[in-house]
Amino acid sequence: MTTTLSRASKRTMVMTLVVVLLADALDLIDATIANVAAPSLAANLGAGPALITWLGASYALALGSLLVLGGRIGDRFGQRRTFLAGLTGFVLASAAAGLAAGPGMLVGARVAQGAFGALLIPQGMAIITSTFPKKALRKAFGLFGPMLGVFAVAGPLLGGVLIDADLFGLAWRPVFLINIVVGGVALALAFQFLPTVEADRTTRIDLVASGLLAGSLFGFLFGLITGAEHGWGALALSTTAAGVVLFAVFCRRQARSDQPLLARSLLRNRGFTSGLVMGLLVFAVFSGLMYVISLFFQIGLGYSPTMTSLNLIPLTAGIMGGSGISTALVARLGRKLVAGGLLATLAGTGLLLLVVNVVAAEATWWHNAVATVVVGVGAGICFSTIFTFALGDVEPHEAGAASGSLSAVQQVANGIGSATVTSVFLTVSTSGGTTTAMTTTLLVVGGVVLACLAAVPLLPRTAALEN
Repeated sequence: MTTTLSRASKRTMVMTLVVVLLADALDLIDATIANVAAPSLAANLGAGPALITWLGASYALALGSLLVLGGRIGDRFGQRRTFLAGLTGFVLASAAAGLAAGPGMLVGARVAQGAFGALLIPQGMAIITSTFPKKALRKAFGLFGPMLGVFAVAGPLLGGVLIDADLFGLAWRPVFLINIVVGGVALALAFQFLPTVEADRTTRIDLVASGLLAGSLFGFLFGLITGAEHGWGALALSTTAAGVVLFAVFCRRQARSDQPLLARSLLRNRGFTSGLVMGLLVFAVFSGLMYVISLFFQIGLGYSPTMTSLNLIPLTAGIMGGSGISTALVARLGRKLVAGGLLATLAGTGLLLLVVNVVAAEATWWHNAVATVVVGVGAGICFSTIFTFALGDVEPHEAGAASGSLSAVQQVANGIGSATVTSVFLTVSTSGGTTTAMTTTLLVVGGVVLACLAAVPLLPRTAALEN
């Protein structure tokens, strides 16, 4: 009897881990696949630059602005039930994206993907944390880093291959329709193996605050993107102003709430706030830069989607390498490692400037690889350390809320970055060409990284793992 139960328990844990990793794969691949798919997709639908900008931003903003809400819904109604609902909705939204008849339907489907992703993603880690014994939990967490790196590589590569393959004459549509297969497998396994965690009916859910945050982000960025494409007329100015007003109302509501989405004590913590703002800026400029590099390869250098995805592999490999460097050196170097990551990002940005302005159309694979791998190493170090140091002075009882808030900020940053940085590139390219647009974009990214470098002394001296 004992042996049978032990084997069943191990099997359940393994299959639970597989299901959660599949869910994370869907999220990460869909977040990065648009980097390569966007130009071909926009051309096929006869859409303008705004679709290229919204394709990535709509997903990331919906996911980020609703992520904390998704976690609380899981706490209140049960994480297994919420996970299944989120995964089912994600698959259906992916089908809608793959079958979209026009740009509006596609962007709406991407928003739905992000919203259901916000229900899905927080539950997997919560289920594993609640049901795995400590030894198995350490092994499970050890798999997440390498697997997420594989997924990050797979997104652009898969996007390029699927578009160039033109399966069944469907052009870009398999980029989203493949989620039906992967998500269907994950859903079948989840129904069979995902364990149940007892719901906490006392958890409060502030739908109004979440709606205000989502509305403010979309209003502000809609105005920004509309202004960049069509000029700063009444529509662009009014929606941008509406976004600012909604954010002010959101902040006012949070100041009066007894259960704010972000605890006020955390905002009074200088180290945490500094790390949060720095992380917001770094994730934003890098997500935007990765998107713009893909656009430059395709629009500026004339690369095919597959060639573009292959040229993005050094960038992703650099991120994985930078993450490994940070793991090995964070205890020894402290917050100096953050400065090192920012300096490496700055150096890689400078190398990209040289490639764009000196080598230009004659750029070979290795020219691109040298520059992008340095950018990737710097970004990987920053990704792995900034939020770890932001948590360095956080009290133990606030660590869970702080970690959840940082995850949400990361997703919001991805949306803001892909929208704003891409808007800069597309706006300048219209009048000055892609070389000038890429140069301008890299200078903006370099300026933001320099500002973050100046703010490193505001971070806590020790990382959360050292306390």
